[in-house]
Amino acid sequence: MKKTGLIIIGVIVVVLVMLIGFYVSTYNSIIGLEERVNTEYSNINVQLERRADLIPNLINTVKGYMAHEESIINSITEARENLVKANTVSDKAAANESLTKALNNLNVIVENYPDLKSNTNFIQLQDELAGTENRIATVRRDYNNVVKEYNTKIKTIPSSIVASMMGRTSKDYFEVTDESKTTVPSVNFN
Repeated sequence: MKKTGLIIIGVIVVVLVMLIGFYVSTYNSIIGLEERVNTEYSNINVQLERRADLIPNLINTVKGYMAHEESIINSITEARENLVKANTVSDKAAANESLTKALNNLNVIVENYPDLKSNTNFIQLQDELAGTENRIATVRRDYNNVVKEYNTKIKTIPSSIVASMMGRTSKDYFEVTDESKTTVPSVNFN
């Protein structure tokens, strides 16, 4: 009987050690993914800030050439301010989308100003902005990939049990709306 009791205690101890090991491993995994999400979100903010910092220089370069296109300049300035003020992922995504639309409108208008298109400062700013747009797309993709990994981890069994014990919930994706995927910027020169 003593031997059976020791075996039962041994099995219980092994099961407890396995459960504790599973919990610790899953906990650390979730925390690691959460930190990656936060890092990628920070990377998005860095690139959005970089773009926001480039825009005043671009606007000042363009102003001299396009005095009568003030509505475009105002829409870019307003969109930039909204981006800088945005705090949540969805707010930043919406503000980013508005700024992208405004910049697309600017690019359409620039075609009518050959002197501006050949201005060295403008060309450099456009190149910087294009590079930043590419960086934004890359960090947004990286962020969304790690959010997918995190959300999958906290929603699948058995790690969902640990995630619910930790109070972890799904993270938002950095997405563009369906409208921006299909809407082409329109510019009226009347």
